[in-house]
Amino acid sequence: MPNENFAQYFSSLKQSAGQYINNRIDLVKLEATEKVSKIVGILVSGLILGLLAFFVLLFVSIMAGYYFAHLLGGLFAGFSIVAGFYLLLFVAFAVWGRPWLMEKIADTVAGIALDDTTTTSNDITEDNQQSQN
Repeated sequence: MPNENFAQYFSSLKQSAGQYINNRIDLVKLEATEKVSKIVGILVSGLILGLLAFFVLLFVSIMAGYYFAHLLGGLFAGFSIVAGFYLLLFVAFAVWGRPWLMEKIADTVAGIALDDTTTTSNDITEDNQQSQN
């Protein structure tokens, strides 16, 4: 009779441990999915905003080129001023802005990946213990 109780206990323990491991794996998968979906959402929204900003910048640049062409009396001179401005921006960004941008992107991705605001199994265990008391 005691062996039967031990056998039942260990069988139940084995089943509970297996269920716990499966639940833990599911929790890790869900947390990873949540973090990946946040990163993808940020990337897609950033891509859309960047594309819209590109088109606005494109049309403003064309307007500026024609404006300077009107002031200077030639299309080449007007669009050369706009091109020179973008060349200066490119050089300035390559020298000073690139490290800052890369750091900002790395901080954002790391902040999302290490975000600990999701409900973990410890939170669930604490909630269950409080409800039992």
